[in-house]
Amino acid sequence: MVTLEQVEKLKERANVSYDEAKAALEATGGDLLEALIYLEKQGKVKTPRGNGFYSSAEEIPRDSEKQARGEFRGADRGESFSGLLKRIGRFCLKLIQKGNSNTFEVLKGNECKASIPVTVLVLLLVFAFWVSLPLMIVGLFFGLRYRFQGPDLGKDSVNHAMDSVANATDDLKKSICEDKKN
Repeated sequence: MVTLEQVEKLKERANVSYDEAKAALEATGGDLLEALIYLEKQGKVKTPRGNGFYSSAEEIPRDSEKQARGEFRGADRGESFSGLLKRIGRFCLKLIQKGNSNTFEVLKGNECKASIPVTVLVLLLVFAFWVSLPLMIVGLFFGLRYRFQGPDLGKDSVNHAMDSVANATDDLKKSICEDKKN
């Protein structure tokens, strides 16, 4: 007896109509493999690639099929090591360019006392964080404020967060001064 599940599988595998799949299964006694061969002999199914090899396992797409669908990435694309290095280099150059077009400004009141590219700030924080970070914190206690300017980092949300840190430092400084007076 032929089941609906068998007919659906054969229909899906052989890309034939429901009636053709059912007739092939009935002619072969419900054997899926025999039904595929039966349909192939009738010319309704193309001979499978790989020297006529059928498998019940999920078919693994060939490299050309993966490439046609754009599924290759990195080394799968046949990209050489030098090509990968070039891509990494281009990414780093873009990052440096963005860092150089945005600046980190140090303000005293409304006057800009210093302005450095974000790239330099990042390098200072990475290689000399034990000096630069404490200096920035001490600067907050001396009334300095910091902000980012530029097309990528001059956003209000970033600068608002920096202002809230400066305001919190001012409040802390005032509370310490009041405690000292009392």
